[in-house]
Amino acid sequence: MLLALLLSRIGLAQSPGSPVDSLYRPHSPVPTTYGTEYGSSGGPSSMPQSPPSGVYSGHSFLTTPQLNDPACYPDYPAGVISSPPDIRAMQPVAIDWHQPEVAILPQGLLYKSYLAGEKEPRISSAYLVEDERGLVWDVTLGGRVGLWRYGTPGAVDPQGFQLDLEGGAMVRLDPEEETDVEAADFRFGFLMTWREGPWATKAGYYHVSSHLGDEFLLRNPGFPRRNYVRDSALAGISFDATPEVRLYSEVAYAIGHEGGALPLEFQYGTEYSSRATGSWGGPYAAINGHTREDQGWITGVNIVSGWQWLGVESRHRFRVGMQYYHGPALQYSFVGRRETLLGGGLWFDY
Repeated sequence: MLLALLLSRIGLAQSPGSPVDSLYRPHSPVPTTYGTEYGSSGGPSSMPQSPPSGVYSGHSFLTTPQLNDPACYPDYPAGVISSPPDIRAMQPVAIDWHQPEVAILPQGLLYKSYLAGEKEPRISSAYLVEDERGLVWDVTLGGRVGLWRYGTPGAVDPQGFQLDLEGGAMVRLDPEEETDVEAADFRFGFLMTWREGPWATKAGYYHVSSHLGDEFLLRNPGFPRRNYVRDSALAGISFDATPEVRLYSEVAYAIGHEGGALPLEFQYGTEYSSRATGSWGGPYAAINGHTREDQGWITGVNIVSGWQWLGVESRHRFRVGMQYYHGPALQYSFVGRRETLLGGGLWFDY
């Protein structure tokens, strides 16, 4: 019995009527129909009855099935599989993430605010010691956001064109006099920005007006009160020498001005900003020069450095650090005054 079984498995003993052979021989070794084809009536018609290559017959296996063999695809109508699949067409399709698109209220900015720009709209609080008068508290409440973009989406290295809205109040408080308001500068403007690769530009308009605090005027009744106003057109250019080092310059011309303001002003500077986005953050350092015609072309120099945390997707930036400033008074109401400030603070940039 065992010998007959062994011989039947290797095809040497094939007794048609033996019980062993009937036990191991498939009753229907090959289907009578291997596929269907669709005629004009829409119904299936039988195909030839001979088994295709690669399908077993009896107890032996024939040739290896080929990719173009209909037996490999029994669920497809005849004639559909006529050639091997195009493997190249089955490869993943690369997605171009840099296709421009229109976005309303986009995330991020194409032209970032200057880290050491003392008049950039942001949220900040800094306690500074003035060399001649003592402690002052400078607070800024404001920001800059995108209204419209034609370019790549997201806040991480975006490219294209963008319209921004900016605004803020920059207030000087006196902690030694019941935190009275000494003066405030108010800024509002629109910017059209563009960025491609390491280059970015901006052009737009901003309005700034300066006002003395009521408490300050009560303590200093003879102080001259000026209505300092600038309505300026501006243009700036920025270049990323490396992903972490930036150079920039800017020029503005006041079409309308009063209260001691004069038309021309320039800004220029450089900054290092770590791109680390982890919970540990990274360092930053920046220097900004601001030269104004109404200050006799004297340049105010502002230096900041410290530690920052960068949003992974938003690219918002929270900074802590030190600040040093020397030049014309930061509050425009004090035209003609010079000051030297040193201290520390917190800054949040959009």
